[in-house]
Amino acid sequence: MVLDAIREGAMLRVRPKAMTVAVILAGLIPIVWGSGTGSEVMSRIAAPMLGGMITAPLLSLFIIPAAYRLMRVRSTG
Repeated sequence: MVLDAIREGAMLRVRPKAMTVAVILAGLIPIVWGSGTGSEVMSRIAAPMLGGMITAPLLSLFIIPAAYRLMRVRSTG
């Protein structure tokens, strides 16, 4: 029962997360690879954001549900 709820919750978040990440990455990639005036400063700001936008969805879609399940199994077992 809990495993089904975890799966369903993760599956419901896939599309909104993917759309949000795609739009943000589409905006950050030109900033990182830009070569105009001020691009050196902006790329230093955008690079960590780019990394965060790649890792955050992986964390929230895979790691957190798995950790929740492990904690739930240990507390009931």
